[in-house]
Amino acid sequence: MNPATHTSHHVHSYEQMKASASAGRPRSQDSQAGRISSILRAYGRRIRPTFVGMPQAEGILPMTPVPNLRQDERMTASDCDARLVEVAAQLSVVASEKFVTARKAAVKDAEDADLAAAIAALRKPVVGAWVVNLLAAHDPRALEPAVELADEFRQAVDAGDARALAELASRRRSILKDLTDRAVALAAERGVEPSATARAAVERTLDAALRDPDAAAAVASARLLRPIEATGMDAPDLDGAVSGPFDLGSRVPEETDDLAERRAARDAARAAAEARRHAESAERELERVEERLAAARQRAVALEERLAELERERAKLGSDAETVQREVEDLSDQRTTSRDAARRARTAADRAAT
Repeated sequence: MNPATHTSHHVHSYEQMKASASAGRPRSQDSQAGRISSILRAYGRRIRPTFVGMPQAEGILPMTPVPNLRQDERMTASDCDARLVEVAAQLSVVASEKFVTARKAAVKDAEDADLAAAIAALRKPVVGAWVVNLLAAHDPRALEPAVELADEFRQAVDAGDARALAELASRRRSILKDLTDRAVALAAERGVEPSATARAAVERTLDAALRDPDAAAAVASARLLRPIEATGMDAPDLDGAVSGPFDLGSRVPEETDDLAERRAARDAARAAAEARRHAESAERELERVEERLAAARQRAVALEERLAELERERAKLGSDAETVQREVEDLSDQRTTSRDAARRARTAADRAAT
């Protein structure tokens, strides 16, 4: 799904919200919380919440009082959006039992009536979303690999790069386990042991953040109201998933450039590693060939020595054969002489007998 198209389902301006309120049209808490225009800076950078009048419950930053505003000093829509994001970010990590009290205090100290109404409409996150919010709020750097991986994953899907998807899937499993363990540990530090169902919701939400850049932006906001899930290759449903203003299109260029630089550096490192693997493989093959060559040379030397030995033996046997041949010839001559002598002797004996 195109992120630009996807954004239109989630973004409504604060001015639209004011107009709706003044016209008396009813609106649900869900539409107020999830469909106000955004100043969210996606991909891991979040606004540090500092707003007026909220008690310092756990997870709430100290506030600085401001004077009441005159009619001609009413907050602009962007100011209200910014303040609403701050309040939503604070409330999204407040312990469940303290949420209502903290929200009432924020409503009471709101500088603008419409802002107060918007704050009053903010909903409490479910446990799985709250656990993920803790991770995004208290350990945002842990989400950086998720943001990068989500962007790479979407690019690989768009490019149909099966090899890249297989590599990313292996990295995703490792990162997902680490992030889930971190989030659950942060909840445990606050006395909350997530159930198996809640942990599964945390894992599904973080898995969606690892697969999809928009889901990563929602998680990085630390303002989730409910778990999110990415199924197949479709973009996750983020309608009403984030508390307060949330705009999928408001990404900070510096962050995009920084992400591109990190991706380029990672690609260069991957290419260098691949080149090293090829070089190491070639070196191992060279070593094997050199070993076989050395063995062949040794066999050649041994065969040459054996051949020389056989040549010497052949020469000796040739000499012996010549000697025996001469002896055969001599003995043959002797036999002829002896036979002639014997014949003459028999003849003489026969004559003497007659």
